[in-house]
Parts: sequence; C-alpha cells; structure tokens
Amino acid sequence: MPLIQQCLYRPLQYTPFLSSSSSSSFSSTTSPRRLGRAWSRSLSYATTLSFFKVPPPPGLQKGGHTKSQGWVMDSKNLFKFTSFEIPSVPSSHGRLFHIRRLHFSVHSSKPFSNIQPFPLNTNGFSSISHANIPPPVYMESPTENGLDSAQLKILKQKLEELGMDSEICVPGQYNHLLCPMCNGGGSEERSLSLFVTNDGGAALWMCFRAKCGWKGSTRAIADGGPFSGSLNQLTRLKNKREITEENLQLEPLCNELVAYFAERLISWKTLQRNAVMQKRSGDQIAIAFTYRRNGKLVSCKYRDINKKFWQEVDTEKIFYGLDDIKGKSDIIIVEGEMDKLAMEEAGFRNCVSVPDGAPPSVSTKELPPEEQDTKYQYLWNCKEYLQEASRIILATDGDLPGQALAEELARRLGRERCWRVTWPKKNEVEHFKDANEVLMYLGSDVLKEVIENAELYPIRGLFNFNNYFDEIDAYYHRTHGYEFGLSTGWRALNGLYNVVAGELTIVTGVPNSGKSEWIDALMCNLNESFGWKFALCSMENKVREHARKLLEKHIKKPFFNASYGGSVERMTVEELEQGKQWLSNTFYLIRCENDSLPSITWVLDLAKAAVLRHGVRGLVIDPYNELDHQRPTSQTETEYVSQMLTKVKRFAQHHACHVWFVAHPRQLHHWVGGPPNMYDISGSAHFINKCDNGIVVHRNRDPEAGPIDQVQICVRKVRNKVAGTIGDAFLCYNRVTGEFMDIDEPSGKR
Repeated sequence: MPLIQQCLYRPLQYTPFLSSSSSSSFSSTTSPRRLGRAWSRSLSYATTLSFFKVPPPPGLQKGGHTKSQGWVMDSKNLFKFTSFEIPSVPSSHGRLFHIRRLHFSVHSSKPFSNIQPFPLNTNGFSSISHANIPPPVYMESPTENGLDSAQLKILKQKLEELGMDSEICVPGQYNHLLCPMCNGGGSEERSLSLFVTNDGGAALWMCFRAKCGWKGSTRAIADGGPFSGSLNQLTRLKNKREITEENLQLEPLCNELVAYFAERLISWKTLQRNAVMQKRSGDQIAIAFTYRRNGKLVSCKYRDINKKFWQEVDTEKIFYGLDDIKGKSDIIIVEGEMDKLAMEEAGFRNCVSVPDGAPPSVSTKELPPEEQDTKYQYLWNCKEYLQEASRIILATDGDLPGQALAEELARRLGRERCWRVTWPKKNEVEHFKDANEVLMYLGSDVLKEVIENAELYPIRGLFNFNNYFDEIDAYYHRTHGYEFGLSTGWRALNGLYNVVAGELTIVTGVPNSGKSEWIDALMCNLNESFGWKFALCSMENKVREHARKLLEKHIKKPFFNASYGGSVERMTVEELEQGKQWLSNTFYLIRCENDSLPSITWVLDLAKAAVLRHGVRGLVIDPYNELDHQRPTSQTETEYVSQMLTKVKRFAQHHACHVWFVAHPRQLHHWVGGPPNMYDISGSAHFINKCDNGIVVHRNRDPEAGPIDQVQICVRKVRNKVAGTIGDAFLCYNRVTGEFMDIDEPSGKR
C-alpha cells in the first residue's frame, strides 16, 4: 500500500465519549455550533472516512472492490475531496467515540535543526521515509586562498567568547548557528547567519528571528587592514535557494492532520486551495505552509502540534497567500497562517499572513532604508502587490506584540491607508486573541462582522469627533459639575469670570494695583471651596513675604503686630503652625536659585512635574518680564511672544491646568488714572489675542473719585461664553489681612 494511503487509512484509537444512555440527547440534526469543538473528536473511524469523502481501503469497500478510484494524486497535488461539511450524528448510535488527541512533530529539512520532535503513533504501519535528507546548500565552496590560520584561530576564540560555536564555521561561507542571544526561540531555530571572510580575519553576523535581530561584527586583530563588509551584506549577497515540493519531500495532508484543522473549523476545501501540506522526517510529521508567488513554491514554513515553527533557510521572505492579494484594492494582513485560513472561512480570500510573527515592542529608531530593513524584508519583496492597495486592514493579534506588529506595518505602509480591528471580548477583562480564536468560539459570522467594522488606524494629530463623543456627552450632561467653570468666591464676579481648567488668563494693571494680591486671594478661595493646589512661579516675591501674604488671607489675621494691622490681634503660634501645614499641602514653588533667569520652557517643565507628582490644578507665572526672553536675532518680539504663549496654552490644555500669567503694561504716557487697556501690555498684542481670558486689576487712588480701598476687576476678554462675559466688578480690599470682599459683605466674612 502506498505511504500516503497508509497515512489515510491508519486505524484510529477510540475511547468511549458518551454512554449509550446519553446518546439520546443528540438528535440527527444536532448543530455543529452546539457541538462546538467536541464534534471533531467524536467521529468514529467510518464516520471520519465518509465525512471527508475518502474511499475505504482495499478490503473495506462494499462488494470487495479494491479500486482506488483515482483518489490519490502525486506529491505535487492534493486530494480531490469534496466541500467541507460538518456531519450530523445519528441518534441511533449506541455511543459516540472521539479521536485521540494527536501528539506529533517533525524535523525540518534543515540539516542543522536540533529540534527534538514528538513521535507519531503509526499503529503498526511503517511511515518512515527512507529518502536521504539533503545536505546543506552553500553559496560557494570554501576558499582556501589567502587563509591565515593564526588569525582565524584568534577570530574563533572571540566568537566563542560571544557564545557562538566557531568549530563548525567555514571561511567564505554563510554559517547557520544557534543564536546565543535568543537560543532560536521556542523552536531552537538556527537563525544566526555568520559570515567569516576568506582570510579568516573578520566576521559579521545577524540573527534573522524577528524577536531578536542581534547583529554585529568583529576582527581577529584590532589594527588589521580595512574591513569593508557591512551587516546588510548578509541579506544582500545571500543566494536564494530554488525549492520544489519534491526536493522538500512534501506530501498531501493525512487524515489526522485534516481532522486537526477541522477541530479548528478550517475546512478541507480551504486547506486544498491554500496548498497546505505535510512534511515527514523518519516517523515524525509536521504541517507545511507553502509560500508561493504566481503559483511557484518560494518558501515553506513548518508547524508542529505544540506551535513550534521553523522555516526553510536561504529562501525569499514573502507573505503567506501572496497570490490572493494580487490586484486587490482591499487587503487584510494577519499574524499567522492559521489566521489567514480562518479569514477564508469567513469569506475573505484577500488576506495574507506575515512570515516571521510579531516583534516584542515597537522600535524607537527611525525607519531604516529598504536594504537594511531586514526584519520586514517581506514587505519590500512584495511591494508591487501592496502598492495597488488603497485600504489595508491590520488584523494582527490583540496582545502587545501583535499591536507592535500593527504599528510597525503601519509605519511602513502608510497610516493613512491602514485600518485596524478590535477583537471581541472573551469576558470582562480579556479579549479574543486572533482571527482563528474568534472563528472557533464565535463562528464565521462574528469574524466577518469584526473585519467589516474595522476602524481607521489612528494617525497622531488627526482625529474624528467620534473619538471625543464620551467627553462631549459628559459635557452636555454636566457630569463633572464644573462645565460652567468654578466660582471665584466673589458674587460680583460670578457672572463675568469663572475659572475653567485648561485655560490661560492674562492679568495686567499698572504697578501697585494689586494684581498679585488679587491672584493670591483667588487661589485661597479656590482651595477653600474646591481643594485646588497650585504651582507658584512668583519671581517678584521673596518666599517669606509671599508666605506672609497667603497666611494672612487664609487665617484672616495679620502676621505681625505692626502699624498696618491696627488694633487687630496678630495670629497665634498655633495658627501659624496650622497655616504652615496648609501652605505645604497647597502650594509648590518654582524658583531659580542661581543667578540666571528662568526660561518659559524651564518653568513649564517643572510645572508639568508638579501636575503629575502633586496634582496641581493651577499655575501662576508672575511676571512676564522676569523670565529669560533670549531669542534668535531673526525673530521679532511679536513672533517670540506668539510662540511662547502657544507653549503655555498647550501646557494648560494637555494637563487641564489653569494658568494665570501676569504681564505689566508698557510705560503709559499722559496717563490720567484710569485702568489700562489689554493692548497696552508691553511686548505684543498677542497677549490679548491668544489668551482665553483677559483681566485688568485697577485700584482707585483718588479719594475724591471714591473709596481708596475699592478695587476694580475689569474683565476685558472671555473666549468661552459659558464661563463669563465682558464687564466690570468692584471688590473691597482689606489692607490688614489682604482679603478681597464683595462691597456689601461685612469685614472679616466671606
């Protein structure tokens, strides 16, 4: 009997699956979906043969006929099975049987693989292939001319120190070794390509596993002659092997492997169309995924039942299923061959799989040139197929390496034409991992729906409003409660100015008008009412003086027994200690302790640290003219101010932090005592153009014009009409404690 026929008709071992009493619960119309994964393990031997439309072996045919009826083809072709259908299980069967689980593996045709495969029980039939394993294919024969044995010995010692087996290295050839960095991964693949120069004086190497990529070079003698070799020489000069199904000794799939795929809901029709085959070495067996271009075999990748993978060496890297995307405008890229087959079960043939799996993480380096992009060389080898695609769906695995692969592919293919899928939830915390898992547990309809609902791949800086719908809904329903801004604590200002996180307020006024005092009082109110914390870059104030002003506003008593306090009792030591704790919990100081002036970038970097470390919600920069404003000679002050305010606004928006920026007006000629205009700020009109809110603080200095303790808060700009409007408010200033109060509010109360 031919070897393939032996494989197909090998008797299977049976184990009772259900008792006869339980068989009545299954009707003849039992749904395959309801049977789930158990159905492929519950077929009797006769049912399996009839299910896959395989004729019985000689002696088992009805009527004693022994003709094979042409069901076996040569090794270039696959069996001509009919379409894949899940059989119904007759209720008259006394019991169901399940096929024993397979434990099989195979040796690669590579003579340098050291994988220890698992045996396949042959049940008495010999399945050992007596064909000789082909020897290694070398680019060229070893060159002895110019070989320096002394320096070769030194070079080998250096390679041994790096963990390479230098004894099998031959100068002038590409040597395939086990990589000392990754040990070949789970399959222990000899993925390290080592090239030794003809004279034995230098070596260069590269690991071709996508998750490793270790590369380097060394010389026997440090001051030796010039070494012109480069790492990409390993890929540029390497000849590609010509392979065929015959010299790889590939065979059509045996019955047990077909059943293994059936358990994963991959039909025989799909296996046949994608030329999935098998490979034997001795009594070992593995699945062979054939990589083809225009129908011609280019490479081959093997997989055993334990998900160990290895590939034919020195073959061209291309996509699996490449011919299926030729001329397609929409294509799907998946991470594994099983996912490619699963996509076909869902109706998508325009799908390919990457040959080398996923990297552990996204590279932080710039994209290398095409000739040096070794890990993704398959993309460049297939670029004429990809150039025609206008929509590329990246359906990689949902784990971190799968997401990293999607990002690396998008970087090279162009994010603007990439889409991505979101795999369904498995439970409250987990998602399904890939296409084949979705097919097995949820079915082809769900897998099809996942692909059809693919979303645009995100491009940094380019968004759609639907990315913000949750935020818009929360804003509409006022979920957070501060959508109209936070009250300043003064009734006179409630309708004019409210504090919104993420905005920039410019505060100006003539000297000694109380700008800094008003901002300090505002911070005290926000802390008392809402618990806000603040970062202070107040360069005009000494730390002790600023602490005194804040404590007086908080405790509502003077810091000293001095003339400004009048008859009001000074704060006690206990109140001082409590106030110091309040200062420590509420304010964080940004100060430049050396002689240099701080730049705006330096201030914002420290403010960012305060936001992330201490939960700061407000930043005060007081004043603008105390910062370092060095700028290029080609840049005008107006351009500089515009650029600076853009940085401040971005900081405020990105960190949801309100910024108060104090800027003095320029020297006012012919000033008659009224409040200045926002356009009077020294430096640029951009101070009012780019801010969200513009406020002028003005104090009356003329007793005949009104009370001298009256402070006018002029709201000159409000970008967000929800938070306020233009107008003036008047507050009363308490010189003893530094408090600002509504005019109709009694002294000492809020």
